[in-house]
Amino acid sequence: MAAPPETVNRAAELRDLIRYHDERYYGHDEPEIADAEYDDLLNELRTIEAEYSELVVDDSPTQRPGAAGIPTPFSEVRHLQPMLSLDNAFSRDDLVAWGERIGRLVTESVEFVGEPKLDGLAISLLYEGGRLVRGATRGNGETGEDVTANVLTINDLPKRLSGTRIPDTLEVRGEVFMPLASFEALNRRQAEAEGRLFANPRNAAAGALRQIDARVTASRNLSLYCYQPGVVAGGPKLTSHHQTLEWISELGLPVNPEIERLADLDAVFAFCQRMETNRHSLGYEIDGAVVKVDRLSQRAEMGQTSRAPRWAIAFKFPPEEKTTRLKNIMVSIGRTGRATPFAILEPVFVGGSTVQMATLHNPDEVARKDVRVGDIVIVRKAGDVIPEVAGPVLSQRKRGARKWKFPTTCPCELAQPLVQLEGEVDRRCVSADCPMQREQKIIYFASRGAMDIEGLGEERVRQLLNAGLAQDAGDVYAVTQEQLVALERTGEISARKLISAIEVSKSQPLIRVIVALGIRHAGPTAAAALNRAFPDLDAIMHATPEQLTAVDGVGPVIAQSLEAWFSVPTNQALIEKLRAAGVNFAAPVVDAPDVEQTLTGKTFVLTGGLEHFTREQAEAQITARGAKVTSSVSKKTSYVLVGENPGSKLGKAEQLGVTQLNEDAFQHLLEHGPEEPSEE
Repeated sequence: MAAPPETVNRAAELRDLIRYHDERYYGHDEPEIADAEYDDLLNELRTIEAEYSELVVDDSPTQRPGAAGIPTPFSEVRHLQPMLSLDNAFSRDDLVAWGERIGRLVTESVEFVGEPKLDGLAISLLYEGGRLVRGATRGNGETGEDVTANVLTINDLPKRLSGTRIPDTLEVRGEVFMPLASFEALNRRQAEAEGRLFANPRNAAAGALRQIDARVTASRNLSLYCYQPGVVAGGPKLTSHHQTLEWISELGLPVNPEIERLADLDAVFAFCQRMETNRHSLGYEIDGAVVKVDRLSQRAEMGQTSRAPRWAIAFKFPPEEKTTRLKNIMVSIGRTGRATPFAILEPVFVGGSTVQMATLHNPDEVARKDVRVGDIVIVRKAGDVIPEVAGPVLSQRKRGARKWKFPTTCPCELAQPLVQLEGEVDRRCVSADCPMQREQKIIYFASRGAMDIEGLGEERVRQLLNAGLAQDAGDVYAVTQEQLVALERTGEISARKLISAIEVSKSQPLIRVIVALGIRHAGPTAAAALNRAFPDLDAIMHATPEQLTAVDGVGPVIAQSLEAWFSVPTNQALIEKLRAAGVNFAAPVVDAPDVEQTLTGKTFVLTGGLEHFTREQAEAQITARGAKVTSSVSKKTSYVLVGENPGSKLGKAEQLGVTQLNEDAFQHLLEHGPEEPSEE
């Protein structure tokens, strides 16, 4: 059956759209849509062509890897062997279907190799007689750009191969990328020079690799991992992909340490899940995992299509960047009075949830990114991190769009001036009567990291404030079940549960009470230090600045903030309300003689959720043995305790070679102390 006219037109439209976005992505390093949206266009075209084969044309984007016909300032070079793309999988079912397809092409069982799918640029490196003679981008798969001078600036890349099995000719494929630390440093330099900020590390890496001046490329600190040979002449006889990677590594070429051999598709899917869970702790961005058949003879049997090998597939993670329209920019006021701009967006599904608001961080960030109401913007969401606006799509900005100006007064009904304190980027409402601050202080007091009062969230706090039942966190302890039931959408059961949660919170340890007070600069690390140094909250309140700064982990800034906070009459009144309610003010007593000081001089950092300890319990166990807990990883860190869903601290620990402990190893360390070095 012939394709209906609307389908013919849609196929032509999709081909034009994809070519346009190829040019923006490959030619200008300025994509207008996120990768996931590009994939959606390509998949829609594939679906149409699968149903109506007469619509498949030779120059269709589905029939070639890379991009064709992109203008370039670099000379073109032809690859010794075409650089193909990969087909995509988005679910376990897709992986199973791929496994069934390749299983029909061979008679013996198939084993696999899994690799992180770096979000960078594919590169072809040509070595002759062990010497690097050419580096080229993928381009359209047949020809690429000669970027040899720029590739030579990458420190990870050997200019000469090493080892005893150097081939006469080796074309090896890899991925050039920008580590997150380098990306953040680059954007800091750009901001200081009032230059254009890069939206993501991939765009920054692409721009760096395509610089006319190689000195600029060198300043961008690019890295590279090699993952596949193309043409090999005079090399050893190898039978599997994992052997090939070992050989490449012997030659001195960088190979990703996260690559694993996998016995079957169950192991493949587990690997993909593991990569997705740990994607933000690697120190570089990945957008999926690549799975390849391990045995080279089976690959030869499976062959390839015009654009992709049948023996490999890319498992793509759910998108974490999308484009949408910025409807408005507003300002929220936090518990310390900080005014934070945020974006109101047309709803967009990104990173596993629908996003309608995203942070813009501070006034300087809005100015640097120059996002304007009405812009099409790139929205980024990484795991559980608050969504942010990465930047505008300038090519789609409407004429006449005005720059956004930060308001001069607080958005609350008091409309007090917003003040920028000396040495600060942020602007603050300094009115003690600001109702927006009051609301946020109670919300923070009840939050999971503070007093952990389940059921006392934002909506409930607003109800209490509007009903006149609470003016500060201390009033929460005077609320009755009868008063709660009288509120809208509150039944007997939910009221009883909330009263019970409020009662339980009275026995929270002192460290949580200190955190819950929301004293500026006095976060969990400072609270833990105070909890160790003083017998109770009263002792902290009446301590002199000299006594406070004498505490390891409490510097002059924190000491000054504590003294200022406890001198405010309204804060003193809050403390008395908490005291009258029976909230715990006493620090736990550690019976030091019973605890051997096995960790004296050691420094710990905690990241992720622990199963058998609360964070406070873990910190108490560490400090009781003479060690201290800090908030950031450095070369001086002794151990990083890694729980479930760790953050970027894990990547920093791996980068610096800091010892990592899971909970079992941590428990063993508590019971037995550090292992003594062997005398052998």
